Amino acid sequence: MLKATLRSFLAHKGRLLLSALAVILSVAFVAGSLIFSDTVSRTFDRLFASTAADVTVTPRETFDETIPSGRTLTLPASLADRLARVPGVAAARADVDVEGITVVDKERESVGPTTGAPTIGTAWNPTERSPVELTSGHAPKGDGQVMIDADTADDKDVRIGDRLTVIGQEGSFPVEVVGIVTFTTTNPGAALVFFDTPTAQTKLIGDPKGATGITLDAADGVSDPELKQRVADALGGDRDAYELRTADEQAESDVEQLGGFLDIIKYVMLGFAGVAVLVGVFLIVNTFSMLIAQRTRELGLLRALGADRRQVRRSVLTEALLLGLVGSTAGLAAGIGLAVGLIELMGLMGMNIRTDEMVVGWGTPVTAYVVGLGVTFVAAYLPARRAAGVSPMAALADAEIAEIGRPLRLRTILGTVIGAAGAAALVGCATASKTSSAASLLGLGVLLTLIATVIAGPLLVRPVIRVLGGAFPALFGSIGRMSQRNALRNPRRTGATAAALMVGLALVGGMSVASASMTKSFDQQIDKTLGADFVVQNGNFVPFPREVTERIRDTEGVGLVVRSQFATIAVRLPDGDRVKTTAAAYEPQLDKVANITYAQGDSAAALADGHLAMDKDFAEDHGVRVGSTVPVEFQGGRTAELTVGALTDQESADGFGSQGGIYFGLATLQKYAPGGQDAAVYVNAASGTNADDLRAGLEKALDPYPQVQVRDIADYKDLVHDQIAVLLYLVYALLGLAIIIAVLGVVNTLALSVVERTREIGLLRAIGLARRQLRRMIRLESVVIAVFGAVLGLALGLVWGVCTQQVLALQGMTALAIPWSTIVAVVIGSAVVGVVAALLPALRASRMNVLAAIAHE
Repeated sequence: MLKATLRSFLAHKGRLLLSALAVILSVAFVAGSLIFSDTVSRTFDRLFASTAADVTVTPRETFDETIPSGRTLTLPASLADRLARVPGVAAARADVDVEGITVVDKERESVGPTTGAPTIGTAWNPTERSPVELTSGHAPKGDGQVMIDADTADDKDVRIGDRLTVIGQEGSFPVEVVGIVTFTTTNPGAALVFFDTPTAQTKLIGDPKGATGITLDAADGVSDPELKQRVADALGGDRDAYELRTADEQAESDVEQLGGFLDIIKYVMLGFAGVAVLVGVFLIVNTFSMLIAQRTRELGLLRALGADRRQVRRSVLTEALLLGLVGSTAGLAAGIGLAVGLIELMGLMGMNIRTDEMVVGWGTPVTAYVVGLGVTFVAAYLPARRAAGVSPMAALADAEIAEIGRPLRLRTILGTVIGAAGAAALVGCATASKTSSAASLLGLGVLLTLIATVIAGPLLVRPVIRVLGGAFPALFGSIGRMSQRNALRNPRRTGATAAALMVGLALVGGMSVASASMTKSFDQQIDKTLGADFVVQNGNFVPFPREVTERIRDTEGVGLVVRSQFATIAVRLPDGDRVKTTAAAYEPQLDKVANITYAQGDSAAALADGHLAMDKDFAEDHGVRVGSTVPVEFQGGRTAELTVGALTDQESADGFGSQGGIYFGLATLQKYAPGGQDAAVYVNAASGTNADDLRAGLEKALDPYPQVQVRDIADYKDLVHDQIAVLLYLVYALLGLAIIIAVLGVVNTLALSVVERTREIGLLRAIGLARRQLRRMIRLESVVIAVFGAVLGLALGLVWGVCTQQVLALQGMTALAIPWSTIVAVVIGSAVVGVVAALLPALRASRMNVLAAIAHE
């Protein structure tokens, strides 16, 4: 049996190749994501471990700010002198590090990363652990000199002697490049600008006696934890105001911050792997089902010669495992290549990671082979059981095609039960009143309806394909009729082939409806809420210095200017919950630049000193009413008792801001968390000033500040559309992968079908069917199968999309939009896919020798 299995595998290796490609793709994405994330993690672990000081002292943050306020937490620089006297401290340094500065050249072009990495201004305090070393020029001295890292200098063509402008939270100032530093470790992708310490203190944080942290070196024989404890004891009552970390703890903290970026890449890659696995299962099931159907007589002979059911089943599963082994090995190699490609891509984005340090941990090949072998084993199990059921009498049968006429009663029952459960879950999702329960029901409904459609797909083949191919006889005559009947002759095979395409198109259909609905809802909200002529914001929403606002005020034609800032706060509510959220703060003229609907109160009450506003639904959920007093914690540790002055009804669970829709007056924020920068400035044109003229004036006035942008309502809509499009591009990429594998499935099915119908094709050719007619017949069969999969997938996707919009409606996105143009394009594209998939099988069929085909057994 083993010899027979090996010979059978080698005999069908060409037919199994396309199935192996599905295994290769799924394994490659899994292995590539693991190798890439392991390599980047190991690289940055070494970087952070080698550059972290023995003990670091920083101001304690009340909570992390998800949207920066522009404030930089500081501590007294004199603390370094105090801690230098602690026993066990070899050296103490006051550091100044500020992220988010902007540096521009004489052409007013930004000198910094374009990939989202920050530009960091820092004081030059070199130590043996510094990640850079001075390689040309000299260290900065005075407030007019800086050094810049070599990677940024090369990328932006900056040389020693060039004049730059630095825009920090305290304003802008000119500098001259006097030195170039080179990374001695991995370049994380950020741009580094070095100042002398006094300049960094005054120009970057606005405090000549301040610092952003103190770094301590331990004396010989003193461990980091021991030194940390001594420093904590020396701080005494001030200990709670500071965060103390050893080198290991600091490195771990840095790695955690990087972890979010790595997780995004890993999950995207694993998403591709999941799609490849899911679609590949259909392909492998179909391939083995057809091979077994064609080998009915062969399997019957094996049974007649004494092979029992278990041996036959084991033989088929062994073939599958051989396929999985080959596919996993090739997929692992492809995964290594994919990881190298990702590392090179990171290099283009400024994150320099050496491929010779690539990490292939033991878990990666184990996972690769588990996935590859597991997919093929699971996919081949049902065909293997079917093979074991072949009777010895089948060796005497004249027909080789099994199961064509087998009833579909079991599929009908299973599909109906699972489909009903899925439909009930989706109905529950559409009628749920809470987002969490609606989302859970949506996930359950999507899973169950997908399974039900896959199971019941063969039941839909005859009615749907009769409609889809109904025009074929009229358009193509007898060729069209035969192609339609070929697609109908084996519903199981047609359903399984179309299922691979259906999965991808259901995904894109659902996401297209959801994204179109989100876009329309945001457009409606922007039209309804934004009342200003223009909004000036940083391109990446980071706050900007006050001098930008002053430039706006001084621009000719500007009428009303309303400033706004953001702050991370925590609110303790009457029901005992402590909610951390991002609050907004506005100047009193808010009503003139924004249209806010209030359930109770008004803007005057909301923005009054010591008051706040929040979303009415959020307030109801937590037992808050107008007049209630709620404790609010601000960044930096200050707390306040604020009175609820108004409740908003913005048709959104999140209200006018973030969670809870909390906002208050700018004066209130400055009172409890001073020093923040403006996040947005709303501008109305003065009476008699044309909006286009004002925009031109604002853009000219803000030309020295490339980080800020002037936006009107149309620009805001475009911004939202672009952000939603990023998600769609990912979905389209997943769809592309699914289509590639689905095309392989159609090619495989048609190729095996051609082999299966060799004698039939020979007879057709003998009675006068031309080569061109034969190719057309196979192409039409492929097109109708592909369009059948598209129709099923899009119908399912539309249902998912509508239900997803119902979940979004609970978050205020109430508009429903169905992108009919996308749907039509997908159907047309599916027909094209069918034509492409049929090219090789049709060509092979047309080249058959007629007499050899008729004599085929």
